[in-house]
Amino acid sequence: MSSAADAQDFAAERARLVAEVEAMYAETSRETGMSAMSAAVRASLGKVERHRFVPKAQQSMAYRNQPLPIGGGQTISQPYIVALSTDLLQPKPEHVVLEVGTGSGYQAAVLAEVVKQVYSIELLEDLGRTAAARLAEVGYGNVEVRIGDGYAGWPEKGPFDGIIVTAAAPRIPSALTAQLKPGGRMVIPVGGEGWVQHLKVVTKRADGGYDERDVIPVRFVPLVPKSGG
Repeated sequence: MSSAADAQDFAAERARLVAEVEAMYAETSRETGMSAMSAAVRASLGKVERHRFVPKAQQSMAYRNQPLPIGGGQTISQPYIVALSTDLLQPKPEHVVLEVGTGSGYQAAVLAEVVKQVYSIELLEDLGRTAAARLAEVGYGNVEVRIGDGYAGWPEKGPFDGIIVTAAAPRIPSALTAQLKPGGRMVIPVGGEGWVQHLKVVTKRADGGYDERDVIPVRFVPLVPKSGG
């Protein structure tokens, strides 16, 4: 099969994926408060080539609306969760966003289509370097990846308009809320291993405090600190 035919097939698969995710928005609208994807996130999901962000052995399943293993005990998140997390940030084209947990690079790519700049932190060096190379190869020059402790954030690049955390923390990390701008939002799964996890939206108040709300129950890999403790 030619590369042109491959591209057409993947484009059709992305279109089907967008329709599936849109249907899930409608099904979960009571919990999330969102009955449809924003136009920007819909366009991003339809453009980002998810098959470029999974191992070759997984490419035939790349456009299924499900998480997939990417090695090292890590996963590429379900496209519905990627889209919802992005929409919950209420992103704008001028925003600068921090992602904690680069993983495959897919969430960073979706964000890069809708905001000005993405800074992404990955604890696992091999995973982070592979994702950084892949993002550069695909053409996302507005994503910068570094290897480091996600719990610490990236203070020298902050404060951020938004933060997305792609692994579950047992509690909301204070270093991350400190790096949000007033009015900024963080989307983070909270809950330890064996606990019920909830995707939360955390909104920074002008007084430096924050408000939080649960959106939906989720299941993510744990957010591991650099010390491993």
